Amino acid sequence: MNGDPCKACVGTWPSQDHFIADCGLTKAYLHDDQFFRGWTVLVLKRHATELFHLSREERGRLIEEVAQVSALLAEEWQAVKINYELLGNQLPHIHWHLIPRLSQDPAPLEPVWRVAHEPVRLESDALASLVNRLRTVWPTHRPFKP
Repeated sequence: MNGDPCKACVGTWPSQDHFIADCGLTKAYLHDDQFFRGWTVLVLKRHATELFHLSREERGRLIEEVAQVSALLAEEWQAVKINYELLGNQLPHIHWHLIPRLSQDPAPLEPVWRVAHEPVRLESDALASLVNRLRTVWPTHRPFKP
């Protein structure tokens, strides 16, 4: 919203070591704050800032990818609920935050943005292990339709 190059388009966000999978229209990345374990972002591969900038077909494919990745996360983390966030105020590029809310959630009735916490940044070994774990279960939740 300020004229700077889009971080998602130039590849500076999300961090490439958080990359999980290419889902077709989007790419999945583990969010850098893992206070809410399993928090994942789906980033549209092409630049668009609003859903109405997408064709009807792209919108349909996008919501299918969101649903498929959410199902995978819900199963992998035994989530009580998945939160879905599509904002774009801070980073004007379509990207979905998919956040498993677990049984031990410290504030299950609050949106994650309102839960005060110290960000949990995984050490490189723990990050690589978690990304690899998710990559191993990803193919079982196909087909992602490109």
